[in-house]
Amino acid sequence: MNTTLRYLFRALITSAVLLLAACGSSSKPATSAANRSTSGHQSGPGALSAEATSAATGDIPDTQNFLTFKDSAAGYSIRYPEGWAQTGGGGDVTFKDKNNVIHVVVAAGGVPTAASVAADLARLKASTPTLSAGSAQPVQLKAGPAIKVTYTTESAPNPVTGKRVELTVDRYVVARAGKRATLDLGTPVGVDNVDAYRMISQSFQWT
Repeated sequence: MNTTLRYLFRALITSAVLLLAACGSSSKPATSAANRSTSGHQSGPGALSAEATSAATGDIPDTQNFLTFKDSAAGYSIRYPEGWAQTGGGGDVTFKDKNNVIHVVVAAGGVPTAASVAADLARLKASTPTLSAGSAQPVQLKAGPAIKVTYTTESAPNPVTGKRVELTVDRYVVARAGKRATLDLGTPVGVDNVDAYRMISQSFQWT
C-alpha cells in the first residue's frame, strides 16, 4: 500500500512539473508578440508640434543657401537650409530654425497607401489631440511614388501670453526596398515656405 502511494505521489509531481513547463513555454511567444507590437508603434514618427515660447522667423528667403545631409547607413540624402540646428541623425534627424522644422524618419516598412498614412495620423491623434489632418493623396517625388497629407497641430499655451502656435505640416511617405521614409515639413501658420519645402521634398533621394 505504501509503495502504491509513493508511485502515485511521484506521478502527480511529475505531471504538475510538466504542466507548469508547458504553460511557461506557451506564454513566451505571446509576450514577445506583444512587445514587438508595442515597439513597432513607438518606433514610428510622431506628429510635429510648435514650441509656444519660440517665435516664427518668417519665410525661408529666396537667397537661402542649402546643404546636403547624407547618411549611408540609413541610405538617403536630403537638402536642408544652412544654419538650421540639427538634432539626431541617421534614421531620425531634425533640422530646425525655431518653429520651422524638417523631420526625417527612415525605418523598415512597406509601400505606403493613402489609407495606411491616414490610419497612422488617426492613431497619433491619441497622443496629439490638436492634430487635424486633410486627405492623403498620391504624389510623385524624385525618390519615387509617395503619399502626401497635410496636418495641423497646436502648441501648448504660452506661459506668459496664453497664446498657442499653430503648425502646418506637409507629410510625405515614400518607400523602397523594404525601407520607408517619412518627411514632415512644418511651418507656423502665416509663414510661407511652400516653394522651399517643395524643393526639399524633391531633394530626398535613396542612396
